[in-house]
Amino acid sequence: MGKIYVVGIGPGDAEMMTAQAKKALDESDIIAGYKTYIALVRELYPDKEYYENGMRGEIERCEKCVEFAEAGKTVALVCSGDAGVYGMASPLLEVAEREGFSDISIIPGVTAALSGAAELGAPLSTDFCVISLSDLLTPWDVIEKRLLGAAKGDFCMAIYNPASKGRADYLKKACEILLQELSGDTPCGYVRNIGREGCEKKVCTLSQLADAQVDMFVTVFIGNSQTKIVNGKLITPRGYKV
Repeated sequence: MGKIYVVGIGPGDAEMMTAQAKKALDESDIIAGYKTYIALVRELYPDKEYYENGMRGEIERCEKCVEFAEAGKTVALVCSGDAGVYGMASPLLEVAEREGFSDISIIPGVTAALSGAAELGAPLSTDFCVISLSDLLTPWDVIEKRLLGAAKGDFCMAIYNPASKGRADYLKKACEILLQELSGDTPCGYVRNIGREGCEKKVCTLSQLADAQVDMFVTVFIGNSQTKIVNGKLITPRGYKV
């Protein structure tokens, strides 16, 4: 009987992958994952066996990992960012429980909220929440409730999956919801291709954010009532006297 690692590989740059993640990939016979994420590690491990598939093939991917492990292989199921933050840790554990397989280790990685925040300065220095705008698995009315709750609670926010070809106006809709509670001058920012070639970042206000051109490769950051822009950086003070 083999084992399964569910590995968060970080934003894409090999330097931002943890030593624990690299060790898990080194030890694995097979590396499995979404084809875009496989492309991020294939050059680092050219001699490994690979299993990849496309979007919406998540359950099949998990089932294949269990199948490989039951055949005696050590398998690494890779995820961008962190394995447990919109990653594959949850479905893999559910599939494994159904199949009676338990030798699984979850390997954390640097999620986009953290790597993107570092690009912009320090926007998440106090209480914050992470919200995805994808309604593929979460109904939009639930997402709207979470956005309003975060705004009312004065949380800083990291917004994942802000738009796609089928959801081109979702960030604009989210901004309209947030503007019910927040000032249009609230400092915000967004980063595209974090830790990858072509990384871009921009600081703006919430009113300006509504018209930003974003996609699935962008992570958006929205400040709280204390966030400010200093020398082009987002800073949310922790409360120390400076």
